[in-house]
Amino acid sequence: MIWLTWRQFRVQAVVTAAILAVFGVLLLVTGPSLGGVYRTSGFAACHSGCAQLAGNFLAQIGVPHYHLVYLFGAVLIIVLPAIIGLFWGAPLLARELEAGTFRLAWNQSVTRERWLAVKLGVLGLASMAAAGLLSLILGWWASPIDRAAGLGSVGGYENRFFPVVFGTRGIAPLGYAAFAFVLGVLIGLLIRRTVPAMAVTLGLIAAVQIAFPLVVRPHLITPVRHSITITASAIQGMGVSGPGPDAQLRTVFAGTVNTPGAWVYSDATVTASGSPDLGTVPAACQNIGPNGSFQPCQQALAARNFQQQLVYQPASRYWTFQALEFGIYLTVAIVLAWASFWLLRRRLS
Repeated sequence: MIWLTWRQFRVQAVVTAAILAVFGVLLLVTGPSLGGVYRTSGFAACHSGCAQLAGNFLAQIGVPHYHLVYLFGAVLIIVLPAIIGLFWGAPLLARELEAGTFRLAWNQSVTRERWLAVKLGVLGLASMAAAGLLSLILGWWASPIDRAAGLGSVGGYENRFFPVVFGTRGIAPLGYAAFAFVLGVLIGLLIRRTVPAMAVTLGLIAAVQIAFPLVVRPHLITPVRHSITITASAIQGMGVSGPGPDAQLRTVFAGTVNTPGAWVYSDATVTASGSPDLGTVPAACQNIGPNGSFQPCQQALAARNFQQQLVYQPASRYWTFQALEFGIYLTVAIVLAWASFWLLRRRLS
């Protein structure tokens, strides 16, 4: 059965291996020069107060070829589950059912359950291995970028919690690949026609990849809520809506709480009671000329006891999120595999 599985899917396997090889060579060619910039920028040896060096490093690698490799790797890993679902999962049963070859395959010494188990096992593990290898080599290449982006996004490089970046690092892509493959198998079994099954699989995978980071991931762990009183020295400016003396305060710009690498849900100025309505602009903050002092305005704003309210996920929870997401996708993949076995017995008995 393993030999037969290889024979049937050798084309897909060879194409996937070729893509991995080409991408790996690309990273090996560009990796040493990226590492050289990382070291000469001084950021590699920095251990505290590195935000400025991080920004300088990211600015230096803003040249097109580094950014193109970075984007190409991200896109490749993002579309890999869809490719696996379309060309590995959906045709697995749909092709046999559509062509009628299942009658021959399942009337031999191998039962349909064993046939499906071997296919799911071999191809499912292969899909996870491909996704894992891509994630590993991209994570190795981009590790200096990820470290710098954790201290501040510059030039299109985002920290590891950013949805696109999160889905291309760590162990989460393994779960995506397993889910996409088994989903394609189940859709093929339900529809029994290869091309429609591929279309439905693509639509469902795209919907899940868009919805999960926006709807599910933010609620996997309760975020940290942190409030501090805004002092006069922390106030750097203010936002105003409306003209004249009745203008309303919109935002008091203050020093941000230091949360390097964190996933910030919100960072807002509120009153001491928690209201977002900050009231009117104090008289001391009106008509400040170009040579006027901002200090009276700072003191007037500080007297209102505004709070900076930050809601975020600390950087230390990154691998917890990765493990949770991988576990969710893998669990769903197992449930879909069980449903495939159940339908195989019920509908084709």
